[in-house]
Amino acid sequence: MDPKLTEVSQLFQRFKAAFLRSDFDTCTTFLSQLKVSLTQFRSLPPLFEDTPNAIRELNLARDIYEHAVVLSVKTEDQDAFERDFFQLKPYYTDAGNRLPPSPQEYPILGLNLLRLLVQNRIAEFHTELELLSPTALENPCIKHAVELEQSFMEGAYNRVLSARQTVPHETYVYFMDLLAKTVRDEIAGCSEKAYDYLSINDVREILLFSSERELLEYIKEEHSEWEIKNKIVYFQKAKESAPCKEIPSLHLINQTLSYARELERIV
Repeated sequence: MDPKLTEVSQLFQRFKAAFLRSDFDTCTTFLSQLKVSLTQFRSLPPLFEDTPNAIRELNLARDIYEHAVVLSVKTEDQDAFERDFFQLKPYYTDAGNRLPPSPQEYPILGLNLLRLLVQNRIAEFHTELELLSPTALENPCIKHAVELEQSFMEGAYNRVLSARQTVPHETYVYFMDLLAKTVRDEIAGCSEKAYDYLSINDVREILLFSSERELLEYIKEEHSEWEIKNKIVYFQKAKESAPCKEIPSLHLINQTLSYARELERIV
């Protein structure tokens, strides 16, 4: 075996050992070294040269970048996730016909869809979806992300929050928690505008918390302007502190009339 390939393989084994013991700082250090080492192989993207050890090098590099994506989830680093995913993606597309299928491919593709949903990048979500094969779309990891997006767009927030209990892969929990927070913030914002006050039990049910303790922690961290008295949550302070956005109706009417006059002249 090529000495360079042996050296990278050994370093990757040390990375995986650190990963198994959850030593993520050491993993990050090893990962930086691995990425630099991979630049020595001309068989990898974007060159894809047909070297004697091309298949082994491609397979090793794919495995490294798959671990890098999972590491970024473990360290809750969304920027690193995006970088590592786009470095990994050519191994699924351009090199897919040269390598055996990876068991991590669909979980990672689904994880990326979930990330785009959490970041509200819906157009990119659908772009990525269009690139997937019919076989991929039937995979539980991909279907989970698609069903979440449909529920989110329909406003079926209860289905979004309950989906955390049925995640198809353990790495999905991080993004599901972020999505749950986004959903609860949306519901909370609507509630404080629609009501002057609600009972604490009603608020708990609306925000889909399983216990009052969880609700109180959420209010303390995210909505300290809400007042709680005698098991009643008052939203008045939140209404007062919210910026008032006036609609410039007169300006819009004048602008519309101006457009109508100009259109009449053209016709």
